[in-house]
Amino acid sequence: MKKLLSVTLLAVFLTFSLNTISNAQDASKDLGVGFMVGEPTGLTAKSWTGGGNAIDLGVAWSFAGPNDGMTIQGDYIWHNYNVFSEVDSGTLPLYYGIGGRLVLGENDSHIGARFPIGINYLFEGSPIGLFIEAAPILEVAPSTDFDIDGTLGARFYF
Repeated sequence: MKKLLSVTLLAVFLTFSLNTISNAQDASKDLGVGFMVGEPTGLTAKSWTGGGNAIDLGVAWSFAGPNDGMTIQGDYIWHNYNVFSEVDSGTLPLYYGIGGRLVLGENDSHIGARFPIGINYLFEGSPIGLFIEAAPILEVAPSTDFDIDGTLGARFYF
């Protein structure tokens, strides 16, 4: 049953990602799809909404102790291009945001609010972007707790 749910959610994620193209973007393309490794490890998509803002989604697997299981996360993020403005080639915005996380564990599930912060290197003249992120999480169900995720990843923009 868990495998069927995982495959179904992955299919929905990919369909949503491939059909969600926003009307404006800071990089040269609207949608980035790729992978992330760390906690959690899996697939990621980023859709630019314009004005330095984006929606970031992830479907991944968490291996962290009591919260291990399939993770679905989504964030609304803002980019600040002024913090690391002295980059020779490409851009390196600092980003921060707010979102949510759902972990579907084998024995129980967890719901929490995410507060991601990271940097996103966008290569000049290339559809590739790299990112590193830390996301403090306030779990709200089944109990209140604090957690933190950390990932490193890459996306291909088209």
